Amino acid sequence: MPPAASQIDIRDWGLLVLLSVIWGGSYLFIGIAVKDLSPLVIVMARVILAAAALLPIHILVQGALPRDRATWTAIAGLSVLNNIIPFILIVTGQTMITSGLASVINATTPLFGVAFIAIAGLERLVLRKVLGIVIGIGGVAMIKGGSLLGEGAQSIGILMCLGAAASYGLGSLWIKLRVKDVPPLTMATGQLLVSSAIMAVLAFSLDDPMTLASASAESWLALLGLSLVATSFAYILFFRVVARSGPANVLLVTMMIPLSAILMGYFVLSETLEPREIIGASIIIVALLIIDGRILRVLRPGETAA
Repeated sequence: MPPAASQIDIRDWGLLVLLSVIWGGSYLFIGIAVKDLSPLVIVMARVILAAAALLPIHILVQGALPRDRATWTAIAGLSVLNNIIPFILIVTGQTMITSGLASVINATTPLFGVAFIAIAGLERLVLRKVLGIVIGIGGVAMIKGGSLLGEGAQSIGILMCLGAAASYGLGSLWIKLRVKDVPPLTMATGQLLVSSAIMAVLAFSLDDPMTLASASAESWLALLGLSLVATSFAYILFFRVVARSGPANVLLVTMMIPLSAILMGYFVLSETLEPREIIGASIIIVALLIIDGRILRVLRPGETAA
């Protein structure tokens, strides 16, 4: 069970740093793949390849998958909130904005997570968290240039990535409400299996997955990195930290992702960020630090961070 305290131990912080680098790389992989493939095809390939990698590992390490309805209901709900909706929105959004900017927008995930968990009455929304949410919204507005409702492809891309962040936030609430005592490997494998079935239906109904056959070697390498490293391996780490430190704390990984994503986008994809986007990203990080609360405890006389 997750600890009652809001702190994360040093081992889990190490896993979160590793996870942030891996998920930062996912934006790079998507930025490469969207040059050849459509969003629905990319997401379908991502979850199917990831599920194919995890299923035999689960059978060898964990044994057979669970058969009870309650576990699969929890898994199905999380697959929609943590895979289907955000993956489609992020990949589609990255056809309109850079990978670095998409990662910055995704850093608002803890803001949504805190808000949804508080609305559900599972945690008290203290003044510190309200302040963090307000500051975080201001950071997103700064990234866009003062308004999220302007015209143009960039506005649509930003709103899509915000929708993905909101879906991840709902996913954290779903974990807190419905996911009980499910092993990390089982949660990751089951989630990807359900997502694979849903995405196969969507892709074959609304798109043409046969475009995978003509995709470049570069796109295929990006898909393999996206599915095997940034999904299969990353989800094992993610659910391990969830089991130890709780769903709200693990969302803090998103505040560390933009740095690695921006650096990879700059060096590999030759992307750049506008000064206001850098300022906006800094504001979002400050908001997340306020929500987390550790920096405030460090600044108080006579107190140290755990």
